[in-house]
Amino acid sequence: MPRLHDHFWSCPCAARPRAALTPGMLVTPAPTAAGVPRSDPVPQSPRVSSWHHDLVQRSLVLFSVGVVLALVLNLLQIQRNVTLFPDEVIATIFSSAWWVPPCCGTAAAVVGLLYPCIDSHLGEPHKFKREWASVMRCIAVFVGINHASAKLDFANNVQLSLTLAALSLGLWWTFDRSRSGLGLGITIAFLATLITQFLVYNGVYQYTSPDFLYIRSWLPCIFFSGGVTVGNIGRQLAMGVPEKPHSD
Repeated sequence: MPRLHDHFWSCPCAARPRAALTPGMLVTPAPTAAGVPRSDPVPQSPRVSSWHHDLVQRSLVLFSVGVVLALVLNLLQIQRNVTLFPDEVIATIFSSAWWVPPCCGTAAAVVGLLYPCIDSHLGEPHKFKREWASVMRCIAVFVGINHASAKLDFANNVQLSLTLAALSLGLWWTFDRSRSGLGLGITIAFLATLITQFLVYNGVYQYTSPDFLYIRSWLPCIFFSGGVTVGNIGRQLAMGVPEKPHSD
């Protein structure tokens, strides 16, 4: 009569050896509690990593440009007694408030990245005078417009504002001539003017001889020409950069 342990040791499942795993074999992942197989995270492609690295580099360059322009141009305005800061907030050798350079640098980074992004979204790549020599001339003209706002003496602020408006439009026509550049420049001038009105109203700083609510009437012209200038720098930095990869 066969014994119980004889049947146990003769079971096919117990006698069958396990197959050894080889490097070429495909192993199906075990299902999770929800019945969906687990999958390892997809590694980031080199193209995506390169695009992010380039975006960070352009942001740092634009931030640095904004900080330098803020220090130089704001110093000129203070020396000509156009802009006045309270004594307790002046804490640098440039006789300016500490928060001015980082704020201008951040704004320059946002505007410089926004210009090529809008060009790509509209499908109108900017091709007018795309070389660094033209960009440097644009920066020089912008500094000249800002210098004129502090140095030129007119009978009234209206004449000065009209002159700076003509110079700002001339800068756009000479170095940009795009509809996106004109629209963004006007939008930037409007928003920056509102923010400046808010800061002056709350006593953060003030302008001498204000004639447009709490500020000078020519200030939107400076913001417009500054937006066009920083936008051209951002466009030039974006040349040769591949478009943002889309995830499937």
